[in-house]
Amino acid sequence: MRTRIEMRPIRSLPVGERPRERLLAGGSARLSDRELLTILIGCGTKGASVGQIAADVLALLDRQADAIELRELMAIRGMGTTKATQIAAALEFARRRLCPGPKKISYPADVIPLIAHYADRNQEHFLCLSLNGAHEVTSLRVVSIGLLNRTIVHPREVFADPLKERAAAVIVAHNHPSGSVEPSSEDREVTRRLKEAGETLGLELLDHIVFSTRGYYSFLEHSEI
Repeated sequence: MRTRIEMRPIRSLPVGERPRERLLAGGSARLSDRELLTILIGCGTKGASVGQIAADVLALLDRQADAIELRELMAIRGMGTTKATQIAAALEFARRRLCPGPKKISYPADVIPLIAHYADRNQEHFLCLSLNGAHEVTSLRVVSIGLLNRTIVHPREVFADPLKERAAAVIVAHNHPSGSVEPSSEDREVTRRLKEAGETLGLELLDHIVFSTRGYYSFLEHSEI
């Protein structure tokens, strides 16, 4: 399901809703990932609006953020060589110059700034953060993307990369597109299975965080883990 910004040309939106104008008025931190991408891409084509292109780029980044190739960007409808190279250059610049050092997690709230940009997605994104022995985040990846309010998660998919990275612990999180952060019975069952699997593998599950644009729910804070 396409959102308003994906379906409509940017110029047809009210001035106050256009990404560039929103950035000028309130700063880049207030924009969603999709809105930031629309600014980088600039304009759409006859067959694809800039919002559609941005949504497709975002989906690609969510699936494989660590290994995006130029040909994959160019395969997106409406992208083309110029737009693809601009996005590739921006991603590489961010990796080289803007990536912060390891973030130490002392409280569940410390995780939120690292994952908040997934809060407005219209599908559930199940995330896994790998931590070292000092509880510093060494990586963050999307494990799976569900259909609206359902995400299927298997311990094998969650722990595969942390084991390769020799992580000491993990924190998992997922967004609720509905806005409610109350865990479902499925969320609790997933947490139980992951905790048991982690104990078997020697990887501690520190927390499971359910979040949305309205707030978050920490299993650790509620003594459920």
